[in-house]
Amino acid sequence: MKKITSLLTLVLCIFHVNAQQALTPDVLKTLSDSFEKTSTNRALRNAISANSLRSLALNQEHTATPDTWFNVEVNSSGITDQQSSGRCWLFTGTNVIRARLMADLGISNFHFSHVYLFFYDQLEKSNLFLQGIIDTRKKPMDDKMVEWLFRNPLSDGGQFTGIADLIQKYGLVPKDVMAETYNSDNTAELTSLMKRKLREFGLLLRQQSDEGAPEKTLEKNKVEMLKTIYRMLVLGFGEPPTSFTWAPKKNGKNLSEPKTYTPQSFYKEVCKGENIIENHVMLMNDPSREYHQVYEIDFDRHTYDGHNWVYINLPIDELKSIAIASLKDSCMMYFSCDVGKHLNKNNGMLDLKNYDYESMFGTTFGMNKKQRIQSFDSGSSHAMTLVAVDLDENGTSKKWKVENSWGPSYGHNGFLIMTDEWFNEYMFRVVAHKKYCPKKVLDILKQKPIRLPAWDPMFANEM
Repeated sequence: MKKITSLLTLVLCIFHVNAQQALTPDVLKTLSDSFEKTSTNRALRNAISANSLRSLALNQEHTATPDTWFNVEVNSSGITDQQSSGRCWLFTGTNVIRARLMADLGISNFHFSHVYLFFYDQLEKSNLFLQGIIDTRKKPMDDKMVEWLFRNPLSDGGQFTGIADLIQKYGLVPKDVMAETYNSDNTAELTSLMKRKLREFGLLLRQQSDEGAPEKTLEKNKVEMLKTIYRMLVLGFGEPPTSFTWAPKKNGKNLSEPKTYTPQSFYKEVCKGENIIENHVMLMNDPSREYHQVYEIDFDRHTYDGHNWVYINLPIDELKSIAIASLKDSCMMYFSCDVGKHLNKNNGMLDLKNYDYESMFGTTFGMNKKQRIQSFDSGSSHAMTLVAVDLDENGTSKKWKVENSWGPSYGHNGFLIMTDEWFNEYMFRVVAHKKYCPKKVLDILKQKPIRLPAWDPMFANEM
């Protein structure tokens, strides 16, 4: 009896502790009493509950047409539109090359075929996933890497090293050689079906491994599986050309005799193709990690035989000086940021003062950049092309401009303008030619990279 009583006492004590930790009626009453039922709060509740928070919080002092003067600006080659797809990385990467090509050829209207490279991107990522499943076949299903693979078998998002590897391997073609399709402009449905099929194939490969199939047999079976993916891609996007005839045009007339190219020879000859990975460096501003270090992101690449992300983490002022040097030399850059934060899509401004949620809710949102990264509140979500900076008399940046790929009617004629303060808080990386980087920065690349996992919070939202 004594033992039963002691046990009952212990259970009651545990229940008492848990009850204090839970939302008990007393706690709920405390919370309810904390909301003052004043006329002001009633008016706020009525307004907030029936309207968009963003529209109510819009700071009316910042709704005018933004200052569009920039004293350092690279000429844009025209706004592109990625439509309903996550291919900003692809548009951004090719837009940098496109602007240079148009200037070299003296033409005013040219577009690359984005669906051409995207076809191979999706095929390469499918192979990357299936080969990753083969490489990790001995690990349990709840292993972190295996879990990450099955969560991320395929996506339409990407980053700089992905576009660089794809161009080096497959070259480029003009848009009139392989035109966009409905499914390349609207990627969600086809990508979802391919992801489902890849997961099915992944489970089958693991089953075959458990049944004793050797690695070479699994890799042979993987190629058979990829035939299904290839068929889905051809049906959705069309089949990529292996050769084509093309000549530059101006005002509808050829500027030279048409010539036959392969996609690789077109990149090398017409685009004056360079080794993009070799000549460029990715620069990051991530205050959650040590500066002046080189980092590598494991496995989160586009092709199995391609490059992982390798980047140098720099203080914001050092990164800015490299970006300014590039723009002064008329060289635009691949750029990525957390575009959704404080964006006024109507006038194209990215400004910390655009919205006043603090006054609306009577609180503050006080995390700094480091804390936002660590808590998954902020990360790079969109790639664009950095084309301009406005400098004061001391050479210090005041505002920046990017060429977006959401069509000419979005933002300020297709561009977005960001204040320098916004740049500090929500810009994450630029890709610069090495010739604009000081030797002390390039020397950092001699370090052995610090390896980070593919599921790192800094890269969870990358597009």
